[in-house]
Parts: sequence; structure tokens; C-alpha cells
Amino acid sequence: MKIIGLSGSVVGSKTRTVMDAVEKEIRESYPESAFQLMDLKDYNLQFSDGRNYLDYAGDTGYVTKQLMEADVIIIGTPVFQASIPASLKNIFDLLPAGAFRDKTVSFFITAGSSKHYLVADYQLKPILAYMKAQMVQTYVYIEEKSFQQKRIVDDDVFLRLEHLVEETIDTYEAGEFIREKKEDSFGF
Repeated sequence: MKIIGLSGSVVGSKTRTVMDAVEKEIRESYPESAFQLMDLKDYNLQFSDGRNYLDYAGDTGYVTKQLMEADVIIIGTPVFQASIPASLKNIFDLLPAGAFRDKTVSFFITAGSSKHYLVADYQLKPILAYMKAQMVQTYVYIEEKSFQQKRIVDDDVFLRLEHLVEETIDTYEAGEFIREKKEDSFGF
């Protein structure tokens, strides 16, 4: 199982801090999986111009191909101006409409306050549904008060992330079981 942890912003530290905790949980609880962290800060990505994702070269081609090859994608995103960052939206625009078909996708959100908790329901979930993701319905919302000096200081956040990872893997495994059952029904 190939898991991508996509840190969806090119600025700030909180989303990456949480993604590091997610990576640690996956490596400890699911060591047989292949986890790859993709922090958008580390890549020089082009803006989407409508081309097929296979036609992009360099970092843009690399990131899109890795996402297309993943079985599971865990997205971390901050909230900026009551929305997801343009860098994350650009990733979605670079990929084909059905890019997440047969992929399990879950996410967490970091935000300055509780005021923007509906960003997930009104912006992120509709995009993921349109792209055919097998979406984990629950997500983790983490406020500014849970961080101090680039560290998570709220133990409840770790517990919620542990549950998110577990639900993500369970959703993936259930989907695999159903896909295998359907394939076996063809009889050839």
C-alpha cells in the first residue's frame, strides 16, 4: 500500500508539524506500508494550464505522477482567507477529474480559530467527491491553541490523528476487499 502524506501549503509550519505526527503514527502502526511525505514547500510546481498531468515535467510531473500512483492520500491543509490555499487547489487542477477513483483520501485542517471549520464541508469535500475519492468522512480540525513553538501541545490532537490514520487504513482495506470480490465475480 502506497500512502502519500500531502502537506498542501507553501508557507507556515503547523500543517507540516501535524503531517510529521501522521507520518510517525503510520510508520509505527503500519510499518508494511510505503509512506511518502510530499510537502509542497519542497517542490517548484507550475500552475495548471489544462494539459494532461503526464505532459508536465520536473517537479510538477513528479508530484502528479506520485499522487496518481498512490493507494491512500492523507491531505493536510491550513485555512487561508476562509479557504484552502491556492497551492493545494492547483494540485487538484493539475490532476484529471477522476484522479482519486479507487483511492482512499482523508485529511486534517489547521486553522487559527474554530471559525472556519466548515471549509472542509463546503470546499474540500466537494472537490474530493468530484474527483471520485473514497473519502474518510471524519477529519481532524486543529486550532492555533494546540501548537506552541512549532510543536503540538494538545494530547487530544495525537489521539484524533491516531483515529484518523486507523479509519483511513480501514477504509482502504474495506475498499480493497470489495474490489477483489468484484474482480473474482468475473470468473476469468
